[in-house]
Amino acid sequence: MKVTPLDIQQKQFSTKFRGFDVEEVYAFLETVREALEELLKENASLKDKLKMTEDQLNEYKKMDATMRETLITMQRMVEEYETNAKKQAEIIIKDAEIKADKIVKEAQEKMIKIHEDITDLKGIRRHFKEELRRLIENHARMLEFDKERESDGIGEV
Repeated sequence: MKVTPLDIQQKQFSTKFRGFDVEEVYAFLETVREALEELLKENASLKDKLKMTEDQLNEYKKMDATMRETLITMQRMVEEYETNAKKQAEIIIKDAEIKADKIVKEAQEKMIKIHEDITDLKGIRRHFKEELRRLIENHARMLEFDKERESDGIGEV
């Protein structure tokens, strides 16, 4: 049975011969009523505080869950960023390797062409020397021939 402060205040006792002092009983009941009323107010206040605390706890739990989700999302984003950065680095390296191979190949081709040109120029130089030597020999023979003709007296006109 639940007793309220009003129940205590309105409680009536029957009187008997040699019973309790009525004023003392009523004074005690008033004191009990006030104490019960105070306890009920405190209980209601504590229930309100508990409700507020539970609401706040639930809010903190929601915030915690949101922060955890955000952290997980951020971790995934960082992992994706790292993966993408590694892929881009690999692509850049491969591209650089391809360009380097192309440059080396072009340099080798130029070197081969230069060697061929040098070989061709050496051949032209040899041919030119040979022609020059023949020309000089021919001129020397012609001079010798002219000298012989002059000494034979044929060449004077």
